[in-house]
Amino acid sequence: GHALWPLPKGGARSLSSTLILGIRRSAQSPSPRTTHILLPFTQSVTESATKKSAQPASRSEKGRRKALGQHFLTSGRIINRIAAAAELTPQDLVVEIGPGAGALTARLLEQAGRVVAVEVDPHLVNTLPARLGNPASLTVLEADARYVDLSSLVPSGEKYKVAANLPYYAANPIVRRFLEAAHKPTLMVLTLQQEVAAAMTAAPGKMSMLSVAVQYYADAVIVCSVPPTAFKPPPKVTSAVVKLVLRPGPAVDVDDADGFFNLVRAGFSAPRKQLRNSLGHGLGLSGGTVDELLAQAEVDVKRRAETLALPEWAAIYRIWSASRPAEDLNEDQGEDRREAP
Repeated sequence: GHALWPLPKGGARSLSSTLILGIRRSAQSPSPRTTHILLPFTQSVTESATKKSAQPASRSEKGRRKALGQHFLTSGRIINRIAAAAELTPQDLVVEIGPGAGALTARLLEQAGRVVAVEVDPHLVNTLPARLGNPASLTVLEADARYVDLSSLVPSGEKYKVAANLPYYAANPIVRRFLEAAHKPTLMVLTLQQEVAAAMTAAPGKMSMLSVAVQYYADAVIVCSVPPTAFKPPPKVTSAVVKLVLRPGPAVDVDDADGFFNLVRAGFSAPRKQLRNSLGHGLGLSGGTVDELLAQAEVDVKRRAETLALPEWAAIYRIWSASRPAEDLNEDQGEDRREAP
């Protein structure tokens, strides 16, 4: 792993979470049957539900939902926006993570050829098929999206899509897994906390490490805002739907992604300071050395990291990389800069 995936400050606030992968199925694929497969993953990632299927919860059920951070999605309007943004076809296989009571699952079953639903709550795993009429095109797995083996969900070489309603605490690890995977999706539709959505889609002037990491792999745009009233119970924060269209290759041409992200991380090590100071601090370089580096890259030393576009980061990286001793480059290849600052 080489990208920069800092968790936003403020702690782990739980939102509902639904992750969908659409995988194209070949004409030779056998007709699927409803199946339950239990995998040994226990931590909560996702939940969603529908007004139509929501029933009065017992005290024990309410306690379980609270423990899992479950906020069920009940807005038909938002479900329609998510399904439309996913651009599903009858040839698609959709893997939905966190189906809850099946609001989005039902819509996916209408638009896709097959749905594999991955749910962490064993009670919901056991009740979902019957709630939806035991459709032959539905498979239900009990697992956690942060740890489940992606190769067990997505056939090797098959095109697939992702749409996700992610909780605050799990958004970065789940998104990162798919963006950095050897077998990447072609498109992702994510519902997550509004401030995280804003960071992913930010333009130069408001960029962050998360902005650079996401936009290195994908073109990111906000689809719509999602009010707390779209969930039951309503969370304390507003959400947004983000669409990521995965690029066929990285947004910029660099010879080593690890080294590139190490440089970017250094630039954001003191984000309120000018690049001359933040890069000097993050890379352990003198002011004069940073001045020369930025001059060659044609970047003003007085700018801040948040103002740089990806091509400017790439220009700085290429000059920095070419001037570094071989032993420094070897050290970078063994470093892992994934942890949050």
